[in-house]
Amino acid sequence: MPELPEVETVRDGLARLVVGARVRDVEVFRDYSVRRHDGGAAAFADQLRGRRLAAAARRGKFLWLPVEQDAALLAHLGMSGQLLVRDGDDPWTHPHLRVRMHLADAPSGATALDFVDQRTFGHLAVVDLVPTPDGAPGGLGTDAPAVPEPVAHIARDLLDPVVAAGTPGREAVVAAIRRRRTGIKRALLDQTVVSGIGNIYADEALWRARLHFARATDTMRAADVRRALDAAEEVMREALVQGGTSFDSLYVNVNGASGYFSRSLAVYGREGEPCPRCGTPVRRDAFMNRSAFTCPVCQRRPRQGRW
Repeated sequence: MPELPEVETVRDGLARLVVGARVRDVEVFRDYSVRRHDGGAAAFADQLRGRRLAAAARRGKFLWLPVEQDAALLAHLGMSGQLLVRDGDDPWTHPHLRVRMHLADAPSGATALDFVDQRTFGHLAVVDLVPTPDGAPGGLGTDAPAVPEPVAHIARDLLDPVVAAGTPGREAVVAAIRRRRTGIKRALLDQTVVSGIGNIYADEALWRARLHFARATDTMRAADVRRALDAAEEVMREALVQGGTSFDSLYVNVNGASGYFSRSLAVYGREGEPCPRCGTPVRRDAFMNRSAFTCPVCQRRPRQGRW
């Protein structure tokens, strides 16, 4: 599933290419892709038609484009969702096109924004915006102190200025993690504690921080938790520079190009390969119906951990 760097790459592309455009018309080719919208496909199209895309915002893995003061087009990419910007010189239609939003007045000259989704786990919806409890902007890319109602329970992410390193917001995240009785990787994956970190970047961050995924959060020093969070921010910022992590053609930016951070991964997906730091073969463990990749030497397994 796309994680924060992949979604931020898409958000940045939308901000540059379609913000300011007006939705001239909407075609829904698969009703299931707007299943979360109250009223179905017809209502979805009616609520977008004629609206202007005012911004491109993101919190964690959730992306939204405000279309008026109290509503937004919310996109969740799921396993394979893509938002692709088209122009009049591009006649090709993707075989997994689910929704097409025809645009006018885009500053880039774009004529359409397509939602493509091969596995159909993603969705679009026009939803209400609600005030943020702290009065701060809802997410990266917007100054408005509002967030889509379905995203209100999602915590801020490590690229959000409100939780920047050294701020009270970051210290609140550290404290929240230490209050939990769980393993550090589970805490990093909990989107109500800190959002945007998925399996790939959790493994990479913990390798950088020299912490085993089963370290019990309630026994960790605050400095160790900060080190894990700092490492997660660092690895995600590096991934952003390279357009995110793409293992196949499903993860692309708004122009259809894949990211290449997968070439820089230290442990994720590298079972049996040498640790870049010490040369020990990388280990894979079953974890939450997925996998956890660690270096057995750099990341010592705790005697009493929590998986």
